[in-house]
Amino acid sequence: MKHFINFQDYTKEEINHLIKLAIDMKQHPEHYENSLKGKKLYMLFEKTSTRTYLSFATGITELGGTYYCQNWKDNNFSIGDIKSELKYIGRNADVIMMRLKQNSMLEIMEKASIVPLINGCDNTFHPCQALADLLTIQEKINKNTIEILYIGARNNVFHSLLEIISIVGGTVYGFTPLVNDTNITSSFFEKKIKNGNYVVIPTDSTPEMLRTRISSMDVIYTDTWVDMEYFGLPDFEDKRTVIINKMLPYQLNETLLAGSHAIVMHDMPMHLGDEISEETADKHMDDLLDQAENRRHVQKALMYHLLVE
Repeated sequence: MKHFINFQDYTKEEINHLIKLAIDMKQHPEHYENSLKGKKLYMLFEKTSTRTYLSFATGITELGGTYYCQNWKDNNFSIGDIKSELKYIGRNADVIMMRLKQNSMLEIMEKASIVPLINGCDNTFHPCQALADLLTIQEKINKNTIEILYIGARNNVFHSLLEIISIVGGTVYGFTPLVNDTNITSSFFEKKIKNGNYVVIPTDSTPEMLRTRISSMDVIYTDTWVDMEYFGLPDFEDKRTVIINKMLPYQLNETLLAGSHAIVMHDMPMHLGDEISEETADKHMDDLLDQAENRRHVQKALMYHLLVE
């Protein structure tokens, strides 16, 4: 039995297989419509969600299975023994997807789960998003080695993007003046830097310095500057203002992207006027929605892989 917490236990061949399977499922959904008949997916959400919930719910349904969903406040994990609660769920479901705030909690659950466990997002990694990103890139860019410029926070999305690109081949150029609390150590980055998969752009770079790189990039990627757990909280407003003022010169807009032929990516939800302008988002909306839709296709492939193959 295999889990999907991050890409640590996945080879290049396995990842490429998942992408090929997702493409086939996307192009020929009728071939798989009963492939998970009788299978049950249990979903648990501690974090808010639109894409994770909808893509997994529709995905398992399109494969002939069923799903059950709970919010963290509605279950007994917070008041009971985590391991026994998880084993009980495994007696009733064939696969579990959890979207939690802390990676440390997911690691405990991974060791206890008696059925495949999927990381739907935590504070350290977002591997399902990275799979969708890779599928989108392969659909739109016909190159063996991809160059990605990431502008924003060093967060869970950035870590999983860096993980998957390091395995399949390519380079991520990271401009990350913001560093979220993700419990990632420096060793995570060292091998990727040494192998040329990760190039650190100095945080004191000016927008003009970034523009010199943008013209040669295949992908320009950004994410929210403010962690979704804090967005909209009155007590966080002062810190949010500091972050926005610091990062606004690096907003993805038509001035910064002038001369670029790269595809623009954002894992959503977007905060228009902050990390990306409304004009730029509208211009690249088809690609952004393709990226979001691909969550469903790669997660269908993932569930099929974990339960059937």
